[in-house]
Amino acid sequence: MSKSKKLDFRPNDYVVYPAHGVGQIMSIEEQDVAGITLELFVISFEKDKMTLRVPTNKATEIGMRSLSSPDVITKAMTTLKGKAKVKRAMWSRRAQEYEQKINSGDLISIAEVVRDLHRSDDQREQSYSERQLYEAALERLTREVAAVSGGDEVSAAKQVDDVLMSRAA
Repeated sequence: MSKSKKLDFRPNDYVVYPAHGVGQIMSIEEQDVAGITLELFVISFEKDKMTLRVPTNKATEIGMRSLSSPDVITKAMTTLKGKAKVKRAMWSRRAQEYEQKINSGDLISIAEVVRDLHRSDDQREQSYSERQLYEAALERLTREVAAVSGGDEVSAAKQVDDVLMSRAA
């Protein structure tokens, strides 16, 4: 078990957990599990009212990462401005791909999902599952933009929405 990677995260750091998005490390604690002492990151996801405990030696292996740099945020915004790339595959196949992109934790992939599923007012209505995926991706994107910029989610959502609307114009 290598412990070289665990030093990247400290209490009060914001991190991105692939399956849940942006959370804050509350503490690092030790816990006995089946007779083995494990060192765990205690991560709080305030919005979801959820606390997650992640073994420190598995954190990078499962894809936990620090917040994106402002450069990556800029790339994600540029991705949003692009033309939607909708494959001609069946919806169930595309939905799986979108779900994988959202849960990858990669901000650019999440931005691609938002871009591809965004509908302006004059376009056809989204199906329920399309809207669910779109809203999940949009929420992950805005939470990370808000955390990186140090602002609130409302202004981050407006920033993302402005980019999407400028594309439609």
